[in-house]
Amino acid sequence: MIYHLTLARDWAEARAAGEYRVSTLGRSLEEEGFIHASADLEQARGVAGRFYRDVADPLVLLEIDETRLGCPVRFEVPEGMTEAFPHVYGPVPVAAVVSATPFTIPAD
Repeated sequence: MIYHLTLARDWAEARAAGEYRVSTLGRSLEEEGFIHASADLEQARGVAGRFYRDVADPLVLLEIDETRLGCPVRFEVPEGMTEAFPHVYGPVPVAAVVSATPFTIPAD
């Protein structure tokens, strides 16, 4: 399983469309070239703290079954970091998401 943090409204749109195409906050799969994900819950919490701290809209944490994706997932180290993150090189079919849980950013 891999994880992806998203705005609740983006997930609602994906469910209606049948696939999810948001790479990260404010960027699409087409703009970024892949969808950012986290390897585990700890990575997802770190991403939330770094990039979503000031987001007031409701968030959802997607748990994604990699075997249902139908596209490559590559673990890559982003520039300036030392930790590898999964990058999904294609849209995420709604059927690949095994859970979508409301997410609150933990207080420091």
